[in-house]
Amino acid sequence: MARSGALAMVLVIAAVVALLAGSQADAVVTCGQVASNLRPCIPYVTGKVSALPPPCCNGVRSLNSAAQTTADRRAACSCIRSQASGISGLQPGRLSGLPGSCGVHLPFPVSTSTDCSSVN
Repeated sequence: MARSGALAMVLVIAAVVALLAGSQADAVVTCGQVASNLRPCIPYVTGKVSALPPPCCNGVRSLNSAAQTTADRRAACSCIRSQASGISGLQPGRLSGLPGSCGVHLPFPVSTSTDCSSVN
């Protein structure tokens, strides 16, 4: 009986580990990550400062590195779109130019009107 109990416990642990590993593979970028990474960019995209703050580009690069899958990129796109819509005084040209100004190529345009479901 002790052997079958130990075997059952090993199987349960193996199943939990497999489930957790699968969850990590499907993980997507969260809106919290997007907000945290792009918060230093708000003064720039609202025109309150003329120079792009270095922490802004660090955040853009970090977000780009984190968004490796289609699900990640779509989640990031949706979060950017949603959060940008709530920024008072947003200058769309500065927002859309942000990746290029930071030396980052994104596979989708940064805009409040981007169709995030078409992002690959």
